[in-house]
Amino acid sequence: MAIATEQSGAVKFKGNPMTLVGAKVAVGATAPDFQVIDSALQAVTLASSAGKVRLISVVPSLDTPVCSQQTKRFGEALETLPQNVQVYTVSLDLPFAQKRWCGSEGVEMTTLSDHRSKSFGTAYGVLIKELQLLARAVFVVDAKDLVTYAEVVPEVTEHPNYDAAIAAAKKAAE
Repeated sequence: MAIATEQSGAVKFKGNPMTLVGAKVAVGATAPDFQVIDSALQAVTLASSAGKVRLISVVPSLDTPVCSQQTKRFGEALETLPQNVQVYTVSLDLPFAQKRWCGSEGVEMTTLSDHRSKSFGTAYGVLIKELQLLARAVFVVDAKDLVTYAEVVPEVTEHPNYDAAIAAAKKAAE
């Protein structure tokens, strides 16, 4: 079994340095594949949205204030994004919890759970080793599977740059 790459001190959680498992994903690189599950317990991979631009919002848990706000913000952005943009929110929450949260918050968006194998977390270098949660991040992958935007928020409890991520998705969709 191969040992995963680690990024020591790559992010902080409430000021404490944390280690991310997996290699850092760089702009211009081919997007790594992953396998997560949707609210119907169906497998979703990068190829599931082939030919589309993907805005992938990554949160530690939907049931926390910043994660909730982040998911709602990208959910609201759906109305302003071109038709060829697929927006995902990925967390380690169980699919049932994601579906419950969306229903109780009135959010209509595709949530994906990485709880089974942490495939997304390790492929995108955002699995926090110490907490076994995903770091807060946003990735934009274009229709040719190239990463055009990557932001791993340095302090997990802070917000990403929403405007930059939305602008990157719109630009990739041109």
